[in-house]
Amino acid sequence: KMKKFFQKAFFLPLIIALAVGLVVYKVKNKPPIEHEKLQFPIKAVKVITVKKIPYRAHAVAYGTVEPQVLLKAKSEVSGKISYIHPQLKQGGSLPKGTVVLKIEPTTFKFSLDQSKAGLSGSQSSLKQLEVEEKSTWRSMKIAQKNLEVEKKELQRIQKIWNKRLIARSTLDKEQQKVLQLQQQVEDLKGKLGSYASRKQAITAQIKQSRTKVEQTQDTLGRTEIRLPFDARIGKVFVEKGEFTPAGAVMFEALGTDAVEINAQLSMRQFRPLLSNLRHKKVSLNDPAKFQKVLNKIDLEARVRLVGFPNKNTYWKGKLLRISESIDPVRDTIGLVVLVDKPYEGVIPGERPPLLKGMYSAVSFYAPAQKMLVIPRQAMHQGRVYVVKENNTLEIRAVSVLFQQGHFIVIKDGLKDGERIIISDVVPIIEGLPLKPIPAADFEQQFALEALGKSVTTKATQGNTL
Repeated sequence: KMKKFFQKAFFLPLIIALAVGLVVYKVKNKPPIEHEKLQFPIKAVKVITVKKIPYRAHAVAYGTVEPQVLLKAKSEVSGKISYIHPQLKQGGSLPKGTVVLKIEPTTFKFSLDQSKAGLSGSQSSLKQLEVEEKSTWRSMKIAQKNLEVEKKELQRIQKIWNKRLIARSTLDKEQQKVLQLQQQVEDLKGKLGSYASRKQAITAQIKQSRTKVEQTQDTLGRTEIRLPFDARIGKVFVEKGEFTPAGAVMFEALGTDAVEINAQLSMRQFRPLLSNLRHKKVSLNDPAKFQKVLNKIDLEARVRLVGFPNKNTYWKGKLLRISESIDPVRDTIGLVVLVDKPYEGVIPGERPPLLKGMYSAVSFYAPAQKMLVIPRQAMHQGRVYVVKENNTLEIRAVSVLFQQGHFIVIKDGLKDGERIIISDVVPIIEGLPLKPIPAADFEQQFALEALGKSVTTKATQGNTL
């Protein structure tokens, strides 16, 4: 037993020593550890190239459709309504010149006959006076000839009397005849002188009678109401057989040639539309100059119906005028737009007519100007992600001129030819390695939308945008 104990005491330390030596040997002869360089993985991102492109500032305003011409027909004479057109009902359509309503004309016809009779009487009196004047002229000429003859006879009698060959009474009688003929000529001259004033009086009376006839004819014509334009009928306030006083509204007629929309636009959205007038002085005192300014704005207007299922349907409009004041509550300005022929090209279910009261959206487009424009998705709290030449990320703050929808017009901070990221980047670290992927299709579509166009369709009246 003592022998076994000594054997174990000898071999155990030896085994431990060998194990320690083996471990030390392996540690010393182990190859060195290779250190890997740590970095972020390369991030693939979509990029576009920043450049100035033709951009049309735009904005959307809202308003209701109103007819450009709204007639509230009022009775100009009083009387009983004797005729109403069958289509003179709300919603009816009637062409220009249609007789839509008549007021009983009998009383006015009687008055016209009386006026014509008075005019005829005055004209007859004038003719009779003219005949009398001619007769008086003839009588005076005869009287003057008689006077000349008697004067010669008086001279002959005077010579005989001077020789005392005749009695004094014969001379006196001849002198009496001459005096009577002179008196007759003077009376006729006086009578002829009165004809001028008498004719003036009768002429004035004729003029008055003729005016009365014309007034009565005009009044008689007002008993018949015709439409002055092609119209759709609004409310009708009278019935056949009803008595209507002068000045009473009988019906409403809405013109079909054009409609107007007073579209309300916020001042914040209105200012970019004036970009082509920036840095230019304009005068608004002269109405003619103001109209020139309005023409220089040269806004294109496209009218759509709010809530209409076919969003691709629109009408071309024209900016007529700008409101004279700003709505202080909503901070909006009214832009009045005209749409011609709103009842033409109607397609049921696809393209309705523009009716009074329809709520519409008016898209305004300013003339194209070259600007540095980026999509809204490229902007991150006033900063953009720029791809540097070595394909690393640069976070850069930019200054914005204005923003409209998903278009942002850059004032400062970017240059032509630089690349910006339009896709999400995680994590956002300055210097992050990138793999830029050009988004050519997006750039093409973005450039077309900047002009107010689509990729596939040209913008024409009633077509898809």
